[in-house]
Amino acid sequence: MILLVVGADRVDAGKTTFSTGLLDRTGAAGYKPRAGNDYWFDHDDCLMALSAGRLHGKDARRLADAEGDGRPPKTLNPVHRLWRPTPGGGSGLLGRTDREFVVDRITVDGEDEYVLNATAEVPDVVADALPLEAATRVESVEELNAVVERRHAPALDALATEITSRPFAVVESYGDVAMPSSAVVESYGDVAMPSSAVAETVVAAVAVVEPGRARIYRGDRYRRACEVARSSPVGGRLEKRVGDVVDFLEPVTRLPLPALSADERQDPGRIASAYADAYDALVSVAGEA
Repeated sequence: MILLVVGADRVDAGKTTFSTGLLDRTGAAGYKPRAGNDYWFDHDDCLMALSAGRLHGKDARRLADAEGDGRPPKTLNPVHRLWRPTPGGGSGLLGRTDREFVVDRITVDGEDEYVLNATAEVPDVVADALPLEAATRVESVEELNAVVERRHAPALDALATEITSRPFAVVESYGDVAMPSSAVVESYGDVAMPSSAVAETVVAAVAVVEPGRARIYRGDRYRRACEVARSSPVGGRLEKRVGDVVDFLEPVTRLPLPALSADERQDPGRIASAYADAYDALVSVAGEA
């Protein structure tokens, strides 16, 4: 059974808080196929990972901790992108005027490799912490797209295979992307489907999370809506956004999510208790699939 957690807000919808509580409630395996963080805005998290010679974000770390199986964050998050602000302007390699991508970490069979933006300034602490001498260097969108097809896509495909082998998983998406992979899978931002590999798996139920509420959808209907929704540019790629997908759907139910304190958000057990009604509804819809 695969449960998908996506966010209706591009910045901080509460996906990871919701996902960690769901992992505690269900005992599922957790995954975040794609993730990213910013060297400036997530500086403490960056330094924590880089001090150990690693590149991952707090979301993957929180999911790994909540799962409690001792897996390192990179095993449930095979593709991670580090950004940095560009206050001086310019469009950058991916056409962003506010930030530029610095480096991607791709993990396949436990081994890390890196893709470096040769047009970006790499912070010294990043260059010192990571083995970037052997990184693949890209200077154009065309070169990056070729590497994505050659390296990123197989890593996500391998993760999708692992997820579908699990009896129960939660997948978290990225941003507001509409669809990632299987298990408790968290998406990223407000992206509706974090990877095409996940889109091809059977998602039993979907929780669309935003501040104050969760909307629960049947997985088959959500997937069909992803197929017909328009695509929007996200991080240099065309993605399905959650808002565009749910325009085609009515949720099975809507449930309130109470605001939680910082201490509560760090405790999966307390989250599981606070959001129990939403989790019960999500699992119930999944059981009908």
